[in-house]
Amino acid sequence: MEPVYRLGYTLSNLVAKLYFRRRVIHPEKLEVPGGCLVVANHTSFLDPPMIGSAFPEAIHYMARKTLFSNRLAEWVYERCNAIPVNQERPELATIKKILQLVKDGDKVLIFPEGERTRDGRLKEKGAPGIGMLIAKSKKPVLPVRLYGAYEAFPRGAKVPRPGQLTLVVGDLLDLNDQMEGSGLKGKELYQALSDHAMEAIGKLKLPGTGE
Repeated sequence: MEPVYRLGYTLSNLVAKLYFRRRVIHPEKLEVPGGCLVVANHTSFLDPPMIGSAFPEAIHYMARKTLFSNRLAEWVYERCNAIPVNQERPELATIKKILQLVKDGDKVLIFPEGERTRDGRLKEKGAPGIGMLIAKSKKPVLPVRLYGAYEAFPRGAKVPRPGQLTLVVGDLLDLNDQMEGSGLKGKELYQALSDHAMEAIGKLKLPGTGE
């Protein structure tokens, strides 16, 4: 890990453990050999640091391009492995960078919903652009789901509230066989893969609650 990333990683873990009492269900599943796309629900600004710091290694993140608003912000975000993304019109260079990262053995956290939820609920449909990344990377997909982030820091909140965060980690998915046997192409295939990722996230429940 680079020094800036390690600092953020250490601080995020301290906040996760002391302020949010974060627990990880099936942490051993985070130890994925090689590159993969990590797909997660998106309810809060807390999602990237609270998910990323649970991994035993540095991972990469997709972040809104508007966050890179000045040189200082750009410097910090780049060293925290954030990848600037134009949400309105994803750029080819960004797509190529993400595909190269997973090809090189890195992990990239992506949110199939495309943006933070407004009510804390998981959407049924994912963004087709995420399915395109899955299709073109031909790499495994790791579904994870973070509970409690919406209650702690929803849209419009100024300060995060203390609470319990739980990260549920699913099984690594290989969607290559599904792609080859689906008979779908282009945008229909991308949408189907994105929806499959959303379904996998939706199946991750809090232990003992069924939620």
